[in-house]
Amino acid sequence: SDTPYFVGCRPFFDIIFRDINAGSIQGARNVVKLLNAIGIEPQVSEEERCCGHDALWNGDEERFKTLARLNVEMIRARGVKRVVFSCPEGYHTFKEYYPRYVGTLDFELVQFNELLADKLNGVSFQPREEVVTYHDPCRLGRMSHIYDAPRNLIQKIPGLKLVEMERSRENGVCCGTSGWMNCSSCSKSIQLERLNEAQATGATTVVTACPKCAIHFNCAVKFFDLSIQVKELFDLVAENIRVEE
Repeated sequence: SDTPYFVGCRPFFDIIFRDINAGSIQGARNVVKLLNAIGIEPQVSEEERCCGHDALWNGDEERFKTLARLNVEMIRARGVKRVVFSCPEGYHTFKEYYPRYVGTLDFELVQFNELLADKLNGVSFQPREEVVTYHDPCRLGRMSHIYDAPRNLIQKIPGLKLVEMERSRENGVCCGTSGWMNCSSCSKSIQLERLNEAQATGATTVVTACPKCAIHFNCAVKFFDLSIQVKELFDLVAENIRVEE
């Protein structure tokens, strides 16, 4: 394959957050399933490291530079021209910060939401009667300006009704924290406010395109014993692809 899939920290999340059934490894499998559905058999490397986002945002520039250098060396050694990212933080970190610390990248960075929304036209879906709302992750929305592609993916599934929260797109709010810097009462308050806003739309599920947002919201749902469900976008899309017999 000429297209690596940068998995990110999902294997780590799957272990650390097993108590809230984070589903991170299954999420990565679903991304591969969707890549296969649009004709791409991706490379997945065991030599991949964390993109370094959390180290950078916590002020550890030396660790970040080491991780960035190792990842770029790994990708260049494979001689590829593009890399696909499903994680908004990984995509934004490569695009915004890697050139500042390790120099110009000689491969294309592809955000999976945009790739998938553009290539799924020939794929059919089984209907799903449900009302959902969508939470814009900070690194995908306000920082990368990708708003339409995830919504277009949701609307490809027949029967799904997408309703917007009062604060969405450019006015969307954070899921509570980033970089695992804290999980304080302030963070929990932000999460509860956001989930209450999602419930106020009449939706039964809040969909997000970021594994960290899903983890934070699932934790808050359990903590506050809320009835709304949380689902990652690529899980939703992969679960509803019509498989031909």
